[in-house]
Amino acid sequence: MAFNIRVGFGFDVHELEEGRAFWLGGIQIPHTHGATGHSDADVLIHAICDALLGAANLRDIGHHFPNTSAKFKNIDSKLLLKEVIELIGSKGYEVGNIDATLCLEEPKINPHITAMQQVLSEVMGIPVEDISIKATTNESMGYVGRREGVTASAVALIGRK
Repeated sequence: MAFNIRVGFGFDVHELEEGRAFWLGGIQIPHTHGATGHSDADVLIHAICDALLGAANLRDIGHHFPNTSAKFKNIDSKLLLKEVIELIGSKGYEVGNIDATLCLEEPKINPHITAMQQVLSEVMGIPVEDISIKATTNESMGYVGRREGVTASAVALIGRK
């Protein structure tokens, strides 16, 4: 199968706040703090959306899902990702693979990676083995190191048959 391939990069950051639900990769992670934002503030899904949109030259997540719209207030980010998959599909693209990295001090992410991969696989309609999720800390430096925020970055490969 010959592919016309494109690569996109995505990045997102959200502040952490005590008592909020913490959504990462489409699942709720047990923790004392959660990310704040207009939607459910799932930084991993937002970074993946931006990577996919960028690869297809479809601008960014804020263009398609503005944080000024009541329609997207508290929305489940899995719904945004599903719409992004439809958008890139309308241009004839399909996802090849995703490689993503979360950066936060706590909680430990490794125990949740398999569940995140499964959820994202179902939403994007691609095999689990095509979704890589890694986690790192910021070595106690900056706002991530002070546990004030969480970041995610992602690279997406898309192609046209």
